[in-house]
Amino acid sequence: MDNFILISGNKNQSSWSLRAWLMMKIANANFKVKFIDLSTSDYKEQILRYSPSGKVPALIHNDLVICDSLAIGEYLNELFPNANLYPNTVKERAIARSLASEMHAGFTKIRSTMPFRLDYVGKYDDSLMLQQELNRIEEIWSLQRNLYQEKGDFLFGKFCLIDAMFAPIVIRFAKYGYIPDSISARQYCKSILEHKFVKEWIM
Repeated sequence: MDNFILISGNKNQSSWSLRAWLMMKIANANFKVKFIDLSTSDYKEQILRYSPSGKVPALIHNDLVICDSLAIGEYLNELFPNANLYPNTVKERAIARSLASEMHAGFTKIRSTMPFRLDYVGKYDDSLMLQQELNRIEEIWSLQRNLYQEKGDFLFGKFCLIDAMFAPIVIRFAKYGYIPDSISARQYCKSILEHKFVKEWIM
């Protein structure tokens, strides 16, 4: 199955494009990427040539255009049911979808005060009012890692869609020098940063 074109922001800036790209890699889809530099003055016009939402990412598959990283993940799960984008059981998939949606809709303070920039190296400002969101992220990571530590290094054992959703947060933490309190959360960050797909995007 091919004819996939992922419309992506540039690697340095687009955390949502990274999420969709990771999902494509997990699905082992044969795809091409059209990168659009979000730092240019006409980036919006460029995106609108491919994506009616005017945002990235968007996935073009034959005559279909799917906008938004989470929608792309759901579409890939339909096309590649054996790719393990989601965990195995109904209960696990429900939890994974709930966490993916929480990441998709939430953590706005972290995203706004710790912008995604691969070329940034700085220091986390602990005076920022982020503690509630940071605590919630650590709670998710620690709980899932404690439940699945014997099945692999990621939130449901194997690297899957939910890890793709949280990977940009891990990268933000690394770039801003934020170190989670719990050992399991720190180990999870290490596993994400060492995953071959994440390293491929960063490099």
